[in-house]
This record gives sequence, structure tokens and C-alpha cells, in this order.
Amino acid sequence: RSSLQAETERLSRWKKWRRTSSESLKKALSEVKGLASYLVLWRHGIRSIEGKFGAGIQSYFSFLRFLVLLNFITFILMFSFVTLPTIISKYGIFNSTAAYTSPKNIDNICTIYVPNGNKGLVYFYTYLKDLLSGTGFLEVTSLFYGYYSVDTVWISIMRYNFPLAYLLATFAYLALSFLWIIKRSVEGFKHNLVHDADPFQSYCNKVFAGWDFGITDPNAARLKHRSLQYELQTDLQEEKLKQKIAERTMEEKLRIYSLRIFINIIVIAILSGCFYSIYRVTVFSQENSNVSIRNDTRTDLVNLLVQYLPSMVITVANFIGPQIFAFLIRFEDYTPAFEIKLTLLRCVFVRLANIGVLLFSLWSQISVCDGDKCKPCGYNYKLYPCWESDVGQEMYKLMIFDFIVILAVALFVDFPRKLLVTHCSCKLVQWFGHKEFEISDNVLEIIYGQTICWIGTFFSPLLPLIATIKYFIIFYVKKTVLIHTCKPAARPIRASSSNFFFLVVLLIGLLLAFIPLGVSIARIPSSKACGPFRNFNTSWEVVPDTILQFPRGLQQVLFGIASEAFAVPFFVILCIMMFYVIALARAHKRVVEQLREQLLLESRDKMFLIRKITEAQKN
Repeated sequence: RSSLQAETERLSRWKKWRRTSSESLKKALSEVKGLASYLVLWRHGIRSIEGKFGAGIQSYFSFLRFLVLLNFITFILMFSFVTLPTIISKYGIFNSTAAYTSPKNIDNICTIYVPNGNKGLVYFYTYLKDLLSGTGFLEVTSLFYGYYSVDTVWISIMRYNFPLAYLLATFAYLALSFLWIIKRSVEGFKHNLVHDADPFQSYCNKVFAGWDFGITDPNAARLKHRSLQYELQTDLQEEKLKQKIAERTMEEKLRIYSLRIFINIIVIAILSGCFYSIYRVTVFSQENSNVSIRNDTRTDLVNLLVQYLPSMVITVANFIGPQIFAFLIRFEDYTPAFEIKLTLLRCVFVRLANIGVLLFSLWSQISVCDGDKCKPCGYNYKLYPCWESDVGQEMYKLMIFDFIVILAVALFVDFPRKLLVTHCSCKLVQWFGHKEFEISDNVLEIIYGQTICWIGTFFSPLLPLIATIKYFIIFYVKKTVLIHTCKPAARPIRASSSNFFFLVVLLIGLLLAFIPLGVSIARIPSSKACGPFRNFNTSWEVVPDTILQFPRGLQQVLFGIASEAFAVPFFVILCIMMFYVIALARAHKRVVEQLREQLLLESRDKMFLIRKITEAQKN
């Protein structure tokens, strides 16, 4: 009995120690989370925006912060596995060396690549032109693909397969972006589902449980009060619009649907005009940019304008298209949330299709030649000895030009408009009025730039760093424009649905980026004069070449996984699992609906009993 009591006391002490340790760990983790919340980028600035302009506009700046973090982590990934090993090997740090292997069974003409670096006396405007176009001194730096002409890096006795690392780093940043966007989309979908399930419940949560009683700072309390006010205003506005839609007569419905059909015809005409203009300008540029002309200042300028004509037309289409769509959608009488979604979808076709047209024109120049010009190397080696760097330069120019346009619009459109409206009493100026912050247009700007970054990172590994700096500056530019030149939206926008839809459009941009990258990696022959894939027909060939160096058993396993015999059953199993999860979700939803109905019945029964008891007491 004494031994049993001793064992019980020992166990109770062990449980007490475990409980104390668990509580201490939870307390420490909560304190760390509390301290970490103060390190969140732009925490106070985004909260102040939410209090002044509502959660809908705040969602745009939160989305911008997400892209800054995503690009910074992508830069760390590419720098660590691509740029840093190359720099270490070239300067012999840590007793490292680089091995260069000349391509075999390739004509010597394919291996000639002379970068257009500046030599001799160079004027300042030449450096400025190189900085804007990615040519000259920038072409021979680590910014572009041609710099990384390393086959193997030896760090002491460790061998680093650089071509494989380059390709895997590309797959890693794409997979990271995809998984991170999916994770945030799922969280947004949950909030959306909760809100859409029962609007009355959402309204009650805001009224009775929306206040944070842990707030002690008066400024924070004021911001929270404004945030709740905007959310309730959004709910009431949407309910008012739903009531208005439900009360429409047949004549009003016919008028609205006819107007929407007419506006959609105009939208299709505008999209067709943009695509056709870009196509014609691209063909004109291809046919005339390489024509031999006299070497004087005027003709050089004309030739430069002809070369940059597609980029200029794309920028004009990207700027004018969203403005027209934002103006037209006001007459279609949609809810504010649906207006943003529809405008975004329309503008996506303009901006992302423009990138596709540009890449298609580049690939047609790279891989399509007259006669047998492409036969020795598999691509047009005379015009594009290192075509990956040329594509990287085009993506770099698009990103820089997009950034310049955003700054120019803020400086030469938004602020002058504010000054005119404030100090000029002209009726035309007052009719334009103060600008409202167009969420759809601003979101599409950064999604367009992010799609360029995803495509261009393979050809320009340091492009994510440029994107990080660009979005960091854009945050302060847009915040300044919002505070000093914009007025609060007349029709508030819900943040939960906006956040979810922003991520869906961003995911569309990522999926579209997979297509040109997949074609470049698997289909177009890699350059034989530069880059880590000089010894491979395509960039993808480094993967089977590496697998062939594994033991035979592992080779068979990997090739078996990649075969159709494994892929087809795996796809069938995935479909079965997906259908099972969908069926399970429907069953859970049905159970939740039944429980909600039971709660309603219980509340009615209680109200009925209370009424009866009250009547009995009166009698």
C-alpha cells in the first residue's frame, strides 16, 4: 500500500509539472506573438487607412504587403541558391572554384556571345538608357541569365550541381508562391463562407461582439470605431441594393439587362481593338526594327522608338482600358463587390493577354527563321545569341516602365487634379470632383507587375529584389495619394470578399505565368553561348541527366513515377478523394443547416412558452 501511494504521488507530481510546463510554454508563446505583432510591416499605417477609408481599401494595402513579403522571400531563395554560389566561385571565397564545360557537338558559331557592354568614353545619358533598358553595363551583371555561365561549383570538396540548382530554385519559387496564395485563399474563403451563410448573424456579431475590449489607446479605439462603422455601412448598403433589385419591375429589368448587353458589346470591341493594335504594332516593329538605316542621330532615335513601340502601346492599353471599364460599369447597376470583380476580370484580359502577345512575338523571332538560319543551333543565333537574357531584358523593361507610369500618374495626374478641384471653381473641373480610390485598377496594376516578376525571374534571377523595392515604394506613393487626393468611397466595399477575389485573380496570373515558363524550359532550345544550360538541348534535360547518375534501382523508381502507368491511377485516386471531400463537405453543410433550423425552432418554442406564461400571470 505504501509503494502504491508513493507511485500515485510521483504520478501526481509528474502531471503537475507537465501542466505547469504547458502553461508556461503557452504564456511564453503568447508573449512572443504579442511582441511579433509589433514587428509586422506597416501595421500602424494599414490600421489608420482602415479607420479613415474602410476595410475594403485597407485590403488593397494588406495585399500589397503580402506581395512585398512574397517577393522578398523569392529573392532570398534565388540569391542563396543561384547568385551567391556564382559569386563565391568567381572570387574564390571558401576555397571554391567554378568548372566551365564547353558544349559538345555544337557548331562554334552557336557559342559566340559578345555582350553589348560599354567600352571607352561613355556619356551619362548612356548609363541612364542602360539603366532603363537593361542593356550595356547591366547586361554583364548578375541581374541577367547570361552572367550565370557556370556548370559546376566546387566548395572545398563539395560539388554543387549549378544547372540543377538553378532549375530547382525556379520550381521552388513557383511552388512557394502557389502554396502561399492557396493558403491565404482558403482563409479568405472561410471568412467569405461565414459571412455569406447568414448575413443577419454577421450583423449581430458586429453589433454585439465586434468591439475589442482590450483596446486602451484612444487613437486605436477611434480607428476601431471607424472600421466597424464602415463595415456596418457596407452591410446596410448591400441590403439596400438587394431590396432594390428585388423590387424591380419587369420594365426596369428589361432596361437594365439591355443596357448591360450593350455595354458588354462595347467592352468586347475595346478588348478586340487593344489586341489587334498590339498585334499590328508588334508585326510592324519586327519588320522594321532591324532594317539597316543611316547612322545619324535622327534615324537612331526613330529606330529606338520603333523597337519600343510595342511596350509603349501595351502601356497605353493598360492605362486607358481600366479607366474606360471603371467608367462603363457605373451604368450597369451592380453591387460594389461585384463591380470590383467584373472590372478586374475585364482588365485581366487586357493586361495579361498583352504579356502573352509580347512573349509570342519574341518566341516567333527566336525560334522561327527563314531558310536554314536556325538549323545549326535550333534558334536564331544571329539575332539572339543569348535569348534568355533578351527575354529577361524585356521583362525588366516592362517592370521598370510600369513603375515609371505609376509614379507619373501620381505626380502629374492625381495631385494636379486635387489642386484644380480645390482651387478652381470651373463647372467642368468641379464635375470631375475629387478622385475615388479605384481598388480594381490599383489591384490589377500590382497583379500585372507580379505576373511579369514570376515570368522574368527565370531569365533575371534578381528581378524579385527589384519587385520588392518597387512595391515598397508604391505603398508609400499610394498611401500619400489616398490620404491627400482621394475622398472616401461613396459605396463602401467589403474587405472579406475583396481579399478572397484579389488572391483568386493573383492565382490566375500565376497559372498564366506557368505557360511561358514551361514552354521556355521544356520546348525552346537553350542558348549554347551563355547560361548554365549550354550543354543541354533544353533546360529540362538537366533533370533526366541528373537522374541517370543515381543508382539503377532509384532510377527505375523515379522513371516509374514519371510514367503514364503511375500518373493515370494517381490521377484517378485524386479524383475519387476530391469527390469524397466534396460529398463530405455537403453532408456537413446539411447538418449545419439542420442544426440552425433546430435552434430557430427551439427559440420559437421558448418565446411561445414565455408568452403563455405571461398571459397566464396576467389572467
